[in-house]
Amino acid sequence: MDNAQLQNIRSQFPILDRTVYNKPLVYLDNTATSQTPKRVVDAIDASYFHTKANVHRGVFSISQEATDLMEQTRCRVRDYINASSEQEVIFTRGTTEAINLVAASWGGTFLHDGDEIILTVMEHHANIVPWQLLRNRVKFTIKVVPINEKGELDIEAYRNMFTERTRLVSFTHVSNVLGTVNPVKEMTAYAHRQGAVVMVDGAQAVPHMKVDVRDLDVDFYAFSSHKMYGPTGVGILYGKKDLLEAMPPYQGGGEMISHVSFNGTTFAELPFKFEAGTPDFVDIAAFPRALDFINEIGMDNIAAHEQELLDYTTARMISEIPGVRIFGTAPHKSAVISFLLGDAHHYDTGMLLDKLGVAVRTGHHCAQPLMQALGVEGTVRASFAVYNTREEADKFIEALKKVNSILNRI
Repeated sequence: MDNAQLQNIRSQFPILDRTVYNKPLVYLDNTATSQTPKRVVDAIDASYFHTKANVHRGVFSISQEATDLMEQTRCRVRDYINASSEQEVIFTRGTTEAINLVAASWGGTFLHDGDEIILTVMEHHANIVPWQLLRNRVKFTIKVVPINEKGELDIEAYRNMFTERTRLVSFTHVSNVLGTVNPVKEMTAYAHRQGAVVMVDGAQAVPHMKVDVRDLDVDFYAFSSHKMYGPTGVGILYGKKDLLEAMPPYQGGGEMISHVSFNGTTFAELPFKFEAGTPDFVDIAAFPRALDFINEIGMDNIAAHEQELLDYTTARMISEIPGVRIFGTAPHKSAVISFLLGDAHHYDTGMLLDKLGVAVRTGHHCAQPLMQALGVEGTVRASFAVYNTREEADKFIEALKKVNSILNRI
């Protein structure tokens, strides 16, 4: 990507022009949330100012317009991930709610005492805790796939975990800590041969690579708008139609019903069966502008740019930062670098980097079991997006050198 293209991209993000402690902001917390281009915010403004009316319920014009905008988004998402039907696209508040929906609805219906499910040690808490909550009611066993020294899943151990009681596998497409890209298609195919259902947390994958749910053949796939340059509070659950039809509603209320009486209730068709209450129709309507942004650049171009930044920054850290420890060295990984500066505390590193204008994430990254497996309390995490530059990577490296000299007297 040439400099003119990159500057054009950056010009669409006003926040990138701000300063922190009188220094230009270098935003490297894209794994937590990406920034939002002006066109998305403009679309939100337009909805609030011109088409704000509740969806699916009004016969008047602006309600119909708002409904059309929301349903157009559903069709855009269907095409973006290559789902078979818009009925397979469920709007949620985020990846977390999408996984909770599957755990409560599918899991609460089809898991029974004595069954087994398989998770991995690299899961975000959002793909651990919902299953533990369900286990309080249904006495199934949770098995956990370990990782090797590079931060890759032990696929042989994964295969050996299956028994006749294995009902579900739920795992992340891309680790939010290690950046490891897991072999989803291979893992899914093996699980299906054993008769298990597959749920994938795609929050860290969809912003950085092409995802074709039919090619992967996953049963459920979840992701969030706010990690892919879109609005906050919008999530997507993809589910195969036959599975969704067999599942009971996750929540009750308006919109998800066909008929209600005190003698009983019948439920709406897909996808509305799982969308109780008023959705965030304003932000949902703005989400396609983020998809437009991604499509205009091209996912291949985004991936190549982020890979170049990852390789460049990693090489400089290893060669120029004495004592740096990088966690996650899989050859196939996303643009995430989790690290520690020797024995310095991750929080101290993050705070000092902030004083130098560099925004990174510190802590356990909602992945405490993974931290335990790595033998650390937490890490510093720098993560890249399409608007980051090599110059920002250089500023990050120079800031790291200063922080390292302070914390480790190097």
